[in-house]
Amino acid sequence: MQLMLLQTTALMLGQAAATPVGDASLRVHSVLDFVTKGGPTMFAIVVCSLIALTVIVERLIVLRKRSVISPGLLAGLSAVAGDREKALEFCRLDGSPAATVLAAAIRKRGESHDMIERSVEEAGRRETVRLRHRIRVLGALPQVSTMLGLLGTIFGMIKTFQAIAVSGQALGKTEMLAKGIFEAWTCTAAGLLVAIPVLIAYHALLGRIDMLVVELDRVAVDFVDEEHGRSKSQRREATPDLPPISVGQPALA
Repeated sequence: MQLMLLQTTALMLGQAAATPVGDASLRVHSVLDFVTKGGPTMFAIVVCSLIALTVIVERLIVLRKRSVISPGLLAGLSAVAGDREKALEFCRLDGSPAATVLAAAIRKRGESHDMIERSVEEAGRRETVRLRHRIRVLGALPQVSTMLGLLGTIFGMIKTFQAIAVSGQALGKTEMLAKGIFEAWTCTAAGLLVAIPVLIAYHALLGRIDMLVVELDRVAVDFVDEEHGRSKSQRREATPDLPPISVGQPALA
């Protein structure tokens, strides 16, 4: 995504530079040419774009709904509901965040409702942290790429004023100043071209995580209520029916 934007910018700059007048060394023909002529900070901006692209693709794969809540999870647990060990093994083989949360409830089978809820909340909190893995890095990259673009702009302007200071004739020859100005504004454009789409992707992924956490919470609450009802019925079945005790009748000799 960022590389496509850089390619478009490179083509636009190349068309703008393809005039009979001007410094031919500043003409841009490719993304590599665009990066090379943009100064040393351009390479850091490209690295930021590659890191962002890697994180976005990885998170999109991890945050698929079927990866967080397996389609056959609840049906499979219902089939082995009576056997605690088989249910735990099924959750372990499933490996999804939802299976991990439900396994915490199964381990506390027979405990009080509050105990089961506490265990599920702790497991859900850990899985939420896993879902947000690398999101902080993605959130920092827009600011980093923007500041790198600003840094490249400052370097370019320093180069421009250095050319003015070194040569007294620089004020009359724009070609001697063009390289520094080109480097300055190229870095600014590149930094923004990376920062804007990454910022959009960051907020989109956060919204997707929030939706998945809500769905995971719904599944966990339903399962905990079902487990609590099953535990109550098992305790009633395990308690023998005692004959009614008559109060106030003398015992027979």
